[in-house]
Amino acid sequence: MKTEKRERGRPLLLFIFIAYISVLFYVVFLAWNHGSSFGLQGPGGRNYNLDPFLSIYRIAVYSENWQDPLIILGGNVLLFIPFGCLFPALMNWSRLSEKAGFIKTAAAAAVLSTFIETVQYLFTYRVANVDDVILNTVGGAVGYLMYAALRHFFNRTDPSSVNDVHKR
Repeated sequence: MKTEKRERGRPLLLFIFIAYISVLFYVVFLAWNHGSSFGLQGPGGRNYNLDPFLSIYRIAVYSENWQDPLIILGGNVLLFIPFGCLFPALMNWSRLSEKAGFIKTAAAAAVLSTFIETVQYLFTYRVANVDDVILNTVGGAVGYLMYAALRHFFNRTDPSSVNDVHKR
């Protein structure tokens, strides 16, 4: 019965995931990103940062106000929280251990983020940044923790899961 519920919800979950990925790609590839084209090489140049934590430090320390670090750094984390929630549910990793699910989800977030940053490098109006990969991966990991917490909550309150335990 529990498996039937999951399978009925799978098309909706897939639709939500595809919608999320579409919005994600729009935001990272097409939406104007304030100041993104003004790196060391100026507008139209290939701008990148391969030094881990360099831009995080610069944004956190040298921003003129407290909102910029919150928006820029927090936004990179928030952007991947839905990925961390949706991806493991879509992959049906409920049988994996918490640790294995966490590692696989964080790794998938890192791979997707690396793909995005590589494509952004090819677009001359974007900046490829290793710190974005770090922050996006943290967002994916936070999303997985939220997914795991929700899964535990619903498994604990779902009467059919109690019956499944007693049948074993």
